[in-house]
Amino acid sequence: MAVYAIGDVHGCLDSLEKLFNILPLSSEDELIFLGDYIDRGPDSKGVINFLISLSKEYRCIFIRGNHEEMFLNAVLHGKDVELWYYNGAFATVRSYGSIASIPGDHIDFISSTIYYHILGNFLFVHAGVKPGIPLEDQSEFDLTWIRDEFIYSSDPLPGFKIIFGHTPFEKPLVMKDKIGIDTGCVYGGKLTALKIENMRFYQVECR
Repeated sequence: MAVYAIGDVHGCLDSLEKLFNILPLSSEDELIFLGDYIDRGPDSKGVINFLISLSKEYRCIFIRGNHEEMFLNAVLHGKDVELWYYNGAFATVRSYGSIASIPGDHIDFISSTIYYHILGNFLFVHAGVKPGIPLEDQSEFDLTWIRDEFIYSSDPLPGFKIIFGHTPFEKPLVMKDKIGIDTGCVYGGKLTALKIENMRFYQVECR
């Protein structure tokens, strides 16, 4: 069994399909998606359809990103709607036709995402963690939104190597205590997957 972590997709279905065409997957493999499936890119609806279908073929873990958090706050609770639209919701709503047209199973899928996943000494999370705070005391906000305070910290969660997305880099950020694999697909960069067993990166161009 191999484990692959996949970075921020942001509605880029074509890139996601291309990435899966180059991954040497077997039916026993586990896929860990690091969040931000929606917003900004052209086909959030298609991405969610793809992920739902994929989860029927493989063991999949879906981490919640800040964009899923904004989606749920806006669609389910009418909260922070302007914040969501400021951060790329127009593209998501356009892909569905309207908010009212978003299928219930897509809302259920996004609602079922989790804030983090532990595998051995690896922690998979969307944005990172607040340094020096035990995992059980981390806030949902920091897990989905934190950036510099986490990235520039040393050993922010002792005992764990943290695999994260959220902050786009031109190439994967590889440090002894953290690896960032958001390589800015929706901004014309690349979509990146990381095979955990051998730390090999798989990438497709997103231009």
